[in-house]
Amino acid sequence: MTTELLNIKSPAPAGSTESNHTTLSINQPEDVGSSPNDSPRDMFEDSSPSVTTNSLQRWNYPKRNLFRFIATTFSFIILGINDAAYGLEEYYKVSYTVISLVFLSPLGGYITSAMLSNTLHMRFGQCGPAILGPISHLVSYIIVFLHPPYPVLIIAFIIAGFGNGLADTAWNAWVGAMSNANELLGLLHGSYGLGALLAPMMATSLIIKANWEWYEFYYLVAGGAFLELVLLGATFWNATGHQYHEEHPRADMVIVNTATSDEEHQRRMRDIIFTKIFGTSRTAEAAKNKVTWICSFFLIAYVGIEVALGGWIVTFMVRVRHASHFASGMASTGFWAGLTVGRVVLGFVTPRLFRSEKHAVAAYLLATVGLDLLFWLIPQFVVSAVMASLLGFFLGPLFPAAIVAATKLIPKHLHVSAIGFAAALGASGATLLPFFVGAIAQVKGVQVLQPIVLAMLVVDVAIWLCLPACQK
Repeated sequence: MTTELLNIKSPAPAGSTESNHTTLSINQPEDVGSSPNDSPRDMFEDSSPSVTTNSLQRWNYPKRNLFRFIATTFSFIILGINDAAYGLEEYYKVSYTVISLVFLSPLGGYITSAMLSNTLHMRFGQCGPAILGPISHLVSYIIVFLHPPYPVLIIAFIIAGFGNGLADTAWNAWVGAMSNANELLGLLHGSYGLGALLAPMMATSLIIKANWEWYEFYYLVAGGAFLELVLLGATFWNATGHQYHEEHPRADMVIVNTATSDEEHQRRMRDIIFTKIFGTSRTAEAAKNKVTWICSFFLIAYVGIEVALGGWIVTFMVRVRHASHFASGMASTGFWAGLTVGRVVLGFVTPRLFRSEKHAVAAYLLATVGLDLLFWLIPQFVVSAVMASLLGFFLGPLFPAAIVAATKLIPKHLHVSAIGFAAALGASGATLLPFFVGAIAQVKGVQVLQPIVLAMLVVDVAIWLCLPACQK
């Protein structure tokens, strides 16, 4: 068949169906940071000229990255506190189903953040989410500590979900594209687990020992959000839209057509459909990549499992395992502690023990399936508490490893759009699965938690196996 020059377009992402096109890439220069002789004033600035290189940034070079990484880990601590600090059932005197709306409400915020995240990056650079994300948290927590009527509380958590979505997208994309991404994302998401671990412990201590009301705990959380704003604002202030454009150019691609007429027709029809739905933005490009969808569906199931277990484990232990409230609280602490330790420890194990993130995640998922079976089938509190901790340990590295795999398989200029898209859909798991657990528990009892979690783990294994192979 005759090979002919077709057009100029962006690269077909790794894992897409356009594998029978030969592409010649003309990449534009990317900035990797400043020289080793940065002055102290330059530590937070992005004023250095771009250089033509494909080198990955490091967490400590250029020097400003060290301060930025510290700021992003603190931001993820706030995210963890946000997801673990609910204590509303007794105060508002509502049913499981109504309380579950608290889990459902952030979805609106996540979806909005996914729609706006790439625009924010293109216009304001990383400074956009660095400012707007913490402001969203601060506004939300101020509303919460005023303990308004329950419908207003739902709106507050929608605003918090918007801030969470911006942080999820921006800092996962930034850290995931660095050298040693597994280890760094393990630390970043370990910070989330640390926040989720500390929040219920601090809240319980203050409520029981100091006779605080549940909403008074949010005085501290609002203070944390203000500190988050200061740290992110100071370190990313000069990460402008111009800088972002330089670091994430669209690569101009020369496409040489070697496809059959039927294959070409199918490709064009697919492109027309996606363009009608998503337009011609980078989000549209990301949506055409099957890796984006695989990671999105994977995160829907994974995040739903994590939040459902973390949110319902205390009630499960009290009602089903007949444990005391204190012991049940310790089981919840064990789950979040396992999650935190797993993200940090296995983040270093993954690149050293496994051929790729695909193999590592498959192994960790199979371990969680076995552990959840033991949790469900052995009706003893001690066994359930130990299994909860181990479940957290092996669930911990799944999100960071999925982000690393996505950044390897998706072109760099699509990282923010693709990860934002996946994070928004993943947030639907964080909201929908706990909501459905609560709704079903209202009718069947909270013992439905474990079979639902087990089924979702099996679904997650099947989804992950659809991911294309990625490099070590």
